[in-house]
Order: sequence, then structure tokens, then C-alpha cells
Amino acid sequence: MKYAVISDIHGNMEALEAVLEDIETIEHADKILCLGDLAMAGPQPAEAVERIKKLVEEDKVICIQGNTDKMIADFNEDILQNLKSKNTIMANALEADVKALSQEQKTFLKELPVNKEITCINTKILLVHGSPRQNDENIFPEMPLQEIEETVKDTDADIILCGHTHIPCGYQTESRKTIVNDGSVGRPFSEEPKACYAVLDIAAGCISVRHKHINYDVDTASKKLLLRGFEGCDKLAKMLIHATSRYPQ
Repeated sequence: MKYAVISDIHGNMEALEAVLEDIETIEHADKILCLGDLAMAGPQPAEAVERIKKLVEEDKVICIQGNTDKMIADFNEDILQNLKSKNTIMANALEADVKALSQEQKTFLKELPVNKEITCINTKILLVHGSPRQNDENIFPEMPLQEIEETVKDTDADIILCGHTHIPCGYQTESRKTIVNDGSVGRPFSEEPKACYAVLDIAAGCISVRHKHINYDVDTASKKLLLRGFEGCDKLAKMLIHATSRYPQ
């Protein structure tokens, strides 16, 4: 069984379509696993949510809820002000996306499961956005293995798939658990602006994982984001082209 693992699309349709094409024409994956964050701070939030929503309805994608999906679905003044105290530009992006999405799309985000476990050939696979403990916990590269063990100790899954940090990485623990952060489709945090996703192959007695970096029309995506017009969208647009920090300054 071959799975394509995607997450953190953040409304970037150019990146999403490039990744979906690679999954279909090159990898021929049996199923797509989406770990959330479909919208917020990107060029086309409504279109990205709708694209994944349709793929879920067609049983081509299994999708869980990311932390930005939850913020959009549960949006209220307290959520807005809390985010504004941390980063005004991201708060502006949240407010703009809440207005851009239809009620049906918000309901779709609200009803997504926080996590999901699936089984393939006696292998338990846990889908989370941040970590098994919470949807906004970071699993970064080069963390101490003891810290990773603590993060995943309460799950008996063989493979834990996560996103959230937008930085791909992986771990094999002493407790024989495999943790894979698939990176980000729509907002990669790297000097090279390529969409990133992971390919998980499971066969009898064998598991393999690969990260793939896909070229896409980043200039068009950046221009579309710039045209959204909310305060700070210009800085977010520049981050699509060159991003080495997590949040716009």
C-alpha cells in the first residue's frame, strides 16, 4: 500500500495542484493522507478547502483537522485577539480567511477529526497535526530522542505522521516507533521554495518513507497572495518565495 502524506497547504493552490499531479502521475499512490491546515495565510483559502473537501467526498483523501482549521471553524473575538497579541499579520490573515470561506466549508473544517488511526498490513498508523498530545506541538528536526519518546509515549501506533512545523524530518525511537513530519505543501520554511510531501510505502515486512520536493509556480502564488489586500499580505507573499522564519515580521 502506498500513501501520499500531505499537510499545511495554507491556501496555496499552485503548490497543491503540483503535488496532486505528482502523486497521481509519478507516485500512483493508493490513498492521500492529509494532516490539516488547509487554509490561512495563503493565496486561495476557499479553493484549497474545496479541493480537499471534494477529494474526501470521493474517498481519495483521509483528512484530519489542523490548528488553523480549528481557528477558522471556531472563530470568535477571543481567538482573534489572542492571535493578534502574538502576530498581527497572522491575525489579519485569519480574519480574511474566515470571510473568504463559505459556511459549508467552515462546517467541513469543524467536523474533521482531530486525529485518526488507520491500519495497513498489521501496521498501526496515527495521523496527527502537531503531535499525539496536541495539534500545535512541534516535532522539529534534531530534537533529543528522549524528548520524542516522551511526546509519543501514550500511543501504541507503529507510525506517527505529523506536520505543523513545515519542516520535514523523521525519527526511529528505541520503542520501535517511526515518526514522520511530512513538511509543508503550501508554506515551506526553507530557502528553496518547493512544495514538500512524503511517500509512505507499506508492504509485508517492509516500510519505507521518502520526502519529495516539488517545483511549482511560486511567482503566481505569491502574486495572488499579494492581491488579497489585507494588511501584511505583502510580507506573507514574500515568504512564499524565500522563507527561513516561521512567522512574518
